[in-house]
Amino acid sequence: TFIVWLFVQVDAFRERITGEAEELVASFFPNKLLELDHFLKDPGLNICELKEIHSEINLTVPDPIILSNLHDGLEAQNAKKRKMEDVAGTKVFVMPGGMMKSNAKLVDLIEKVKPEIRTLIEKCNTVKMWVQLLIPRIEDGNNFGVSIQEETVAELRTVEGEAASYLDQISRYYITRAKLVSKIAKYPHVEDYRRTVTEIDEKEYISLKIIVSELRNQYVTLHDMILKNIDKIKKPRSSNAEALY
Repeated sequence: TFIVWLFVQVDAFRERITGEAEELVASFFPNKLLELDHFLKDPGLNICELKEIHSEINLTVPDPIILSNLHDGLEAQNAKKRKMEDVAGTKVFVMPGGMMKSNAKLVDLIEKVKPEIRTLIEKCNTVKMWVQLLIPRIEDGNNFGVSIQEETVAELRTVEGEAASYLDQISRYYITRAKLVSKIAKYPHVEDYRRTVTEIDEKEYISLKIIVSELRNQYVTLHDMILKNIDKIKKPRSSNAEALY
């Protein structure tokens, strides 16, 4: 009886996955691609002057230390030694204005994009499971439909991987920016570090727009691919329907 109960539970799981996946392909994917296409036209993703997304870095440059009484030769040598040691940078115990804030405009945009990335990964996983459950047992010949199923699974897996890489990219942005801000705190007199922060902010803004565009394109591609091959995906062996189970 326990075995029978297990079979019933597995069949219920199959039915639930099938229902969810078919609804995703028929309704969710086209609606989501239209939603993302509309998002791409949002003013927040179409800023012409990238300086609008720059974030002010409130770290002042300290006053230069003036060394006097260097007439003595020995004292001059010690001054040179001190200058060499000073290259290590300024010790930072606390930020002058409290916590150094992130770029608020980019953080807001990232918080809008991340849920879309997660949604694509989750939905792809559901559809991938559905197609995998439809793959029949291995037999000689008549495997054209099966190859289409396998191609679909491979495409879904690729999309999942690419979406996961977008999350990694966002994490790398925060880590890189944090290291640069730390450098600015330690070397406040080096302008190039400050310029580099604005450069990576601009780069991240452009990357976020590309990510949204890619998410939309992936929904379009998956929806088109699955609909075009839906008959073979659901019934890979027309002359051997019982081999599906």
